[in-house]
Amino acid sequence: MNRLIKLCFISFLAFAFNAQSEEMQGAQYKELGPWQVHYIAFPSTFIQPQIAKTYGLERSGYKGVVNISVLKNNSTKAAQTAKLSGTAKNLLGNKQTLTFKEVKEGDSIYYLAQVNYTNEEILRFDVEIQQGNQTQKLKFQQKFYVD
Repeated sequence: MNRLIKLCFISFLAFAFNAQSEEMQGAQYKELGPWQVHYIAFPSTFIQPQIAKTYGLERSGYKGVVNISVLKNNSTKAAQTAKLSGTAKNLLGNKQTLTFKEVKEGDSIYYLAQVNYTNEEILRFDVEIQQGNQTQKLKFQQKFYVD
């Protein structure tokens, strides 16, 4: 099983185990203009140490991972290269800048960023996705728990 498949599987587990979040109970994608944008945020401890090392991710009970994929919103669902930037803000208004790194494996393209959190903290994500002259905003929230 290659590393990306493992990362996706771990992301799926994060989704399955975090059903308490309103955002996680529905579909984990949004149709934004010409794209279908898939997203998930989960604790970094859900990732195996070797996989985290491979992707340059820090594993910590206080650090999460945001994983976003941008697909063409047509029958091909082809992965798209885009520029992502954004912030995560808690309910007190404390803001963190998200720094996304692009991961390409075969035909798949993923954008990964890390975020700090405290126990039972709700973070609201605001991500700008840009490709050429097309720009869309992805907004979602996630509640995190410390292991």
